[in-house]
Amino acid sequence: MKPPCEIVVWYVIPAIRSELAKELLNLGMKQKDVSELMDITQPAVSQYITDKRGSGIKLDDNVRKMVQDFAKELSEGEATKADLISRTCTICKHVKTSDVLEQLNIDKSELSDDCQSCIGSEAE
Repeated sequence: MKPPCEIVVWYVIPAIRSELAKELLNLGMKQKDVSELMDITQPAVSQYITDKRGSGIKLDDNVRKMVQDFAKELSEGEATKADLISRTCTICKHVKTSDVLEQLNIDKSELSDDCQSCIGSEAE
């Protein structure tokens, strides 16, 4: 079984980035500007918005609201590129472990007790 940290890298962070890219575009930014702001390539932005990347899990409404708020702050200049890592980590910590594992058909009992701190640590 994959360790939770690998699940975060392969599923949770891409889902957050996908949602963020979509929100920034909805707020009127161009793909080129989104790619520069998020420090990713323009093709990566395209893959996020077409669900070719970052669509492995669905984020709950609370997490999506956090992403929407962050996108608005970024688009209005209240947040900057320097805030991406810390805000992504904060948002990631609110993703519920049980939701992700359920979507990926992973039994939570397969995880060791010391290996749950990196996913959903604030959500449960």
